[in-house]
Amino acid sequence: MTQPSRLTALILAAGSGKRFWPYSVVRNKAAFPIANTPLIRRLVDDLIWLGIDPVVVVVGPGEGSVRAALRGVAGDIRFVRQPQPAGTADAALHAAADIDGDLLILPGDIATDPANLSALLTRFAEERPLAAALIQPLGDEAPQDWLTAFPTGGRLAGVEGHSRDGRHRLCGVFALRAEALDYLRDNSGVMDRVPVGGMPPLEAEIAQSVQAMIDEGQPVAAVETVGYFVDVDKPWHILQANRQVINRLSLELEGNRIHPTARVHEGAEISGRLVLGENAVIGNRVVVEGDLWLGAGASVTNGAILEGPVVVGGETAVRHYCQIGGHSSLGSRGVYSHGAEFSGVALEKVYCYHYCEIAGVVGQAVDFGAATVCGNLRFDDRETVWRVQGRAEVPTAGANLAYFGDFSRTGVNAIIMPGRRTGVYSVVGPGVILYDDLPDRTLITAEQALRTRSWGPEQYGW
Repeated sequence: MTQPSRLTALILAAGSGKRFWPYSVVRNKAAFPIANTPLIRRLVDDLIWLGIDPVVVVVGPGEGSVRAALRGVAGDIRFVRQPQPAGTADAALHAAADIDGDLLILPGDIATDPANLSALLTRFAEERPLAAALIQPLGDEAPQDWLTAFPTGGRLAGVEGHSRDGRHRLCGVFALRAEALDYLRDNSGVMDRVPVGGMPPLEAEIAQSVQAMIDEGQPVAAVETVGYFVDVDKPWHILQANRQVINRLSLELEGNRIHPTARVHEGAEISGRLVLGENAVIGNRVVVEGDLWLGAGASVTNGAILEGPVVVGGETAVRHYCQIGGHSSLGSRGVYSHGAEFSGVALEKVYCYHYCEIAGVVGQAVDFGAATVCGNLRFDDRETVWRVQGRAEVPTAGANLAYFGDFSRTGVNAIIMPGRRTGVYSVVGPGVILYDDLPDRTLITAEQALRTRSWGPEQYGW
């Protein structure tokens, strides 16, 4: 990789993440773990691996969670607080106040192949345009969901907010020469390149500054992604990012990496590669059908089935003939037991003890009552329509799965219908069929109507 000299990375992690509910209540979404590593931590580790130092992080709501996610990271990490949410251009200016030289600006809530960043920086260093922008083909996604890019001959010809057409999206990753900061300072404070009838918020978007560069004839390179890129903006993006990151881990895995203190029983059936931490255990009758990352002190015992690739955090117990679906990640200190089935993403200290069927995303310290079930197939075979900030959307993945907020719980025999979310600190009571999203700090219970009448041998003609 050819890298610009005096390059500083600016990571923007000051947004409130309202579209990410319920997972933005107790943390900034940049601190959400994917395959048990916070998004921003994985991003910073990749930047340091690419030789980019220092890294300046712009923080706002959930600052503590971002700082905690980056605690102990190698390299020079600095924090700048954005006083109020005034847009990405404003956030970048706060971070760049005392910086000399070129800038790499990134959102903190992305999961990206490092090859994308390398390609962007190589092009920026070799051609020396005023700016370079990472763009991604939209595929099946609607352009109305994103800031849209219009590339021509390797350059950006224009950008538009939530366009009705277009085949690429702006990824929010930009390389800028120092002179480009003037365009951020002179940002109008509103994205005026929108479709007729569009209603942009009053925020200073970097995309608006990029459009101003294009309007004045400045070269802005357009660099298409060469690897995966997921903007983790809404809950279902967690599942997309988790799958991509686990696939990357598998590609990088050259063979088994087993700590000397780890144990694998000869009665286990292993068909993948193993990465086992200190004192990790794989017991008798266990079936592992793909790659497995098992953290320190974690155990998979007594007939558990893992349809890998699967990532399991430290001190988590997977046991007693439970089943874990492929591309799942389980956080640390959890319990999955007694015939339970789980598929998706779970954070730390999730208890799924008895006969549960859980599919989706589970926040921190969620306790499932016995026989809690997620219904993930509708009778009409359609995808569930969500309401995100009042807007109707059909998720591109996981529309019919369940999404449990942090510190929530369920009673025995609770049923979660397709696509439903439960809020933080909420409870779905025993026997409840949850048809609608459950707000934060809410307890819902079922009232049983009983009818009593006489019965006995007389009913049979005696």
